[in-house]
Amino acid sequence: MSRLTVYRDDAPGKLLLDLSTPGEIAETLRPHNIRFERWAAPVTPAKDASTDDILDAYRPYLNALMGETGAGSADVVRINAQTPNLPELRQKFLSEHTHSEDEVRFFVHGQGAFVLHIKGRVYSVLCEQGDLISVPTGIPHWFDAGTSPDVVALRVFTDKTGWIADYTGDDIAERFPAEVVPTTAAQI
Repeated sequence: MSRLTVYRDDAPGKLLLDLSTPGEIAETLRPHNIRFERWAAPVTPAKDASTDDILDAYRPYLNALMGETGAGSADVVRINAQTPNLPELRQKFLSEHTHSEDEVRFFVHGQGAFVLHIKGRVYSVLCEQGDLISVPTGIPHWFDAGTSPDVVALRVFTDKTGWIADYTGDDIAERFPAEVVPTTAAQI
């Protein structure tokens, strides 16, 4: 289930807000220019579907999104137990960083948490199948799909070089670990 939890950045145990309705999540993130949507595609491709089949299934949504944002391309990323250098890759995602381009992800399968550090607050957004999130340029954040990820996601971009992480050096991600629920066979 999608979820948004909010904490003060100086109080990891002090929960300020806990939401699980996509509309409420979107409304809470909107003032920070973070886009959160639930897409209801008529068909969800199989987890092992080809990249082309996945892109074709979401083409109407992607065309509309890219037309609005000026993004020029989309691709498919898979993160699972077979991902090369998974522990090192995960560690890179877990450090607070920013990008020079919006980070746009749509979860085709699986889940992951984007944790955002904004104006003295930490917003942990657990995204699941059907969720789109767009983190604007310059917002400090980190990401976690858990220790045993099984994610298929669309990435939307204008220029892939904008994805190069600019690490902040803040250890806040260690104090606020992402809240990822282990995926069970029943959820797959």
